[in-house]
Amino acid sequence: MTALPPPDIMVDGTGLLCVTLLLRLRKQIDGAAPGTVVHVIATDPAAPLDLPAWCHMTGHAYLGPVPGTAQPSYALRLAADALPTRADAPWHPATP
Repeated sequence: MTALPPPDIMVDGTGLLCVTLLLRLRKQIDGAAPGTVVHVIATDPAAPLDLPAWCHMTGHAYLGPVPGTAQPSYALRLAADALPTRADAPWHPATP
């Protein structure tokens, strides 16, 4: 298994439901450069499903769970051609 790259941005979603976590994630990656590696701490049991689905929807690369962390953490890499999402509802694509 290939080691995951270290994070450029760390998003702490401890105790947050995925809806709120995605709001925080979207805000923290706003303006970040393509290729930026983001590690997300996510204790919501839905996170292992929701984060890959969100990455698939937006075009960001889901890198998988981060091993050896105290709390469940997941990694992703930001894409240059990612689909923008709504600021108030990052689980929905932005409309032009």
